[in-house]
Amino acid sequence: MASELVVLGSNYAISKFGTTALVPAWVDGGNFWSVSRTPDELSIVCEERLIPAGVHSEGGFSCLQVIGPLAFDTVGVTASLTGALAASGISVFAISTFDTDYLLVRQASLPDAIDALRESGHVVQF
Repeated sequence: MASELVVLGSNYAISKFGTTALVPAWVDGGNFWSVSRTPDELSIVCEERLIPAGVHSEGGFSCLQVIGPLAFDTVGVTASLTGALAASGISVFAISTFDTDYLLVRQASLPDAIDALRESGHVVQF
């Protein structure tokens, strides 16, 4: 299953907060951000430039957006993309939304990720 993706133009980071932390206001300053809460943590993915000093974060990610919307009964999109990256030894942090999927890869791995996706039949644009 071939997908079309676009590389988002910013650098991204993943931040971790405690279980009772509130979502900070600074997260709402970028084009793409995602918040997840579990019983164990609050995780935020956002543009790296927005994160204040001292916040527990892991930066240095690029983000690829699958062009959607994707129907909920579509099978294998994420598996096809992450499988191609895994076969090339590239780790991925995946996020799904109502309409589509996003893949975060290390910035240093972005050229290899694009090559791996294209070699698997996917279209990647900037």
